[in-house]
Amino acid sequence: RCTQFYWDNEFLILIVFVILVAKAYPPLGAIYLAPQVTATWIAVMFIFLLAGLGLKTEEFSKAFTRIYFNTFVLSYNFGVDSSFVFGISRLLAYYNVISQDLADGMVIASCVPLTINMCVVLTKSSGGDEASAICNAAFGNLIGVFLSPALIIGYIGMKGSVDVLTVFYKLAIRVLVPIITGQLLKAFCPPVTDFIKKYKKYFKQGQQYSLIFIVYTVFCTTFNDENSEISVKEIMLMIVFIALILTFLMVFAWFCLWVLFKNEPTLRVMGLYGCTHKTVAMGIPLINAIYDGNPAIALYTLPLLIWHPMQLIIGTFLSPRLASWVTKIEKEK
Repeated sequence: RCTQFYWDNEFLILIVFVILVAKAYPPLGAIYLAPQVTATWIAVMFIFLLAGLGLKTEEFSKAFTRIYFNTFVLSYNFGVDSSFVFGISRLLAYYNVISQDLADGMVIASCVPLTINMCVVLTKSSGGDEASAICNAAFGNLIGVFLSPALIIGYIGMKGSVDVLTVFYKLAIRVLVPIITGQLLKAFCPPVTDFIKKYKKYFKQGQQYSLIFIVYTVFCTTFNDENSEISVKEIMLMIVFIALILTFLMVFAWFCLWVLFKNEPTLRVMGLYGCTHKTVAMGIPLINAIYDGNPAIALYTLPLLIWHPMQLIIGTFLSPRLASWVTKIEKEK
């Protein structure tokens, strides 16, 4: 039973574990593991190469079959989420409820695209439209490569003396090149895609462990800097505020979906998740690429690390209830 619990919650358990290890001995991940190369370049490029191999671009053609719905979901995910969180975070920072860096981290979390696997799995288990989930997740993550950095920089700026052109150059090398390489390999090199499919489980684990390694080095760097410290109070406040924000955004999304897609219960279920989910897999490497070397990077990362399990907890709670609701509505038609 304990083993099953571990595998069901492996990502969250390992994230907590590596943060504690980072706190115990920061120099290991901050200095000796050469994070400026291993985490910032190798791990990030590996994650996006696998993302490129896994992106189902063939699903993009389906985006035009339900263009009104798909436009709403992605506009809400990138636009409504980020503008609402930006307003709330500015208020919290203005009244000194949370630090400015943590407020910026909230905005960054709200600007990243929706999850791929979690959104599809929860949509399916809730009786939602799985095809729309796959389409929006794939398309959202692709445009997120360009849109998320633009939104982040637009909302909070570069923070420091880093040049915008330098950041986009690094993003092109670390993010775009691996994704394009992955897509080219997928399209023109069948043996590679067959190999990836055969060992999909291990590559997925490799992607997850690379992500955990990035988080580990980020927190090591933070804990190694005596001027930068994350308090338990800040973590608790983040959990409360992210839970409240996510709940509000889901309730408002559900209302909008009811108004716009009243007779489409399966689309409304998919939209509920698609409008509010945020990806750690794309988000953490993007933050690492944009704010490489920034001493506040752990605070920028923390809200997203809380948002990710929070959306899973809420989604898991809603899933059987939504599935029953969809079944009931479909029978009444």
